[in-house]
Amino acid sequence: MRQDDAPLEGGCACGAVRYRLEAAPYDSGWCHCRVCQRVSGSGGLVFTTVPLVQYHLVQGADDVGSFASTDFGTRTYCRLCGSPLTIHVRHQPEEIDIAVGTLDDPEEIVPRFHIYAAEAPSWMPMTAFLPRYKALRPNTRGLDEGQTDVG
Repeated sequence: MRQDDAPLEGGCACGAVRYRLEAAPYDSGWCHCRVCQRVSGSGGLVFTTVPLVQYHLVQGADDVGSFASTDFGTRTYCRLCGSPLTIHVRHQPEEIDIAVGTLDDPEEIVPRFHIYAAEAPSWMPMTAFLPRYKALRPNTRGLDEGQTDVG
């Protein structure tokens, strides 16, 4: 969160959808799964997490679409411009992941890891000093040990 503790805000590319994060984001990282590649049109997507009750749509709720992107997660996007907005996974029902690129100031978030690194294209530059995981990280919140290979 900003030094003045002001909420972070963001929205889609066309401006139809706007949201506010009322809590400091945490657990920020790169995801290189094929779904993140496809929705972002790149080698991966940077996400950050907040408690679900701290994520508020402040404009354009009718312009938000959703789809089940995996058997364990749902994504939202702007129906008008296609910007990816959030990811909500079944094993973390009280949290929501935000697409960092949709924040008004993405500099506020620093990715700390890479997940699904094994699926990243060979041309994807990886920040060398960040930990890399073949799939989900060990001890992922909401999953029992051994379930981190969910894909």
